[in-house]
Amino acid sequence: MNIFRFAGDMTHLISILVLLLKIYATKSCSGISLKTQELYAIVFLARYLDLFTDFISVYNTVMKLVFIGSTLGIVWCMRFDRVVRRSYDRELDTFRHYFLVGISFILALLVHEKFTFQEIFWAFSIYLEAVAILPQLVLLQRSGNVDNMTGQYVIFLGAYRAFYILNWIYRYFTEQHFSRWISCVAGLVQTALYADFFYYYFISWKNNAKLKLPA
Repeated sequence: MNIFRFAGDMTHLISILVLLLKIYATKSCSGISLKTQELYAIVFLARYLDLFTDFISVYNTVMKLVFIGSTLGIVWCMRFDRVVRRSYDRELDTFRHYFLVGISFILALLVHEKFTFQEIFWAFSIYLEAVAILPQLVLLQRSGNVDNMTGQYVIFLGAYRAFYILNWIYRYFTEQHFSRWISCVAGLVQTALYADFFYYYFISWKNNAKLKLPA
């Protein structure tokens, strides 16, 4: 554990809390991609298989359970809550996310650090997380207008990845046998996907204007 990883965990947690607050306060999931939330649920379930085999710390276990439980809760609300699901932008959220799942799993079978069950699924979760935000970004681009809380959700997600890149750099220089290169490469790809959104978010903040994305 180091300050960069802790900051990454906290910004990730804040992003989920912002999303839950939006759904709870407005009884709406407008602007939120169900496809992205389903991908994140798959990511966490695949990555945290070690909950059944290893105990690292109370903090580690609690964070894993929070990420799994909160993401599954968001998916449930968007699919089954009688009020929330009415606001789901089904016509805009048409990204074929199952292709991302298939490609990520094939890549994990081909490129991994160890050929074991947990390591394959760990690599799969890393690859899938790198592209899981794509349906959300596509939905926001199609809708054009981005409400404040959805914009903050994406910004905190991007900040989480940026802090984790700093975490990997720190660990590379302080740990003798740091070898999680898959995380580093996938994290850079993921952060790059946020670059366009960050730019327009900064412009809207600078001009004190509502965030709008080009179609």
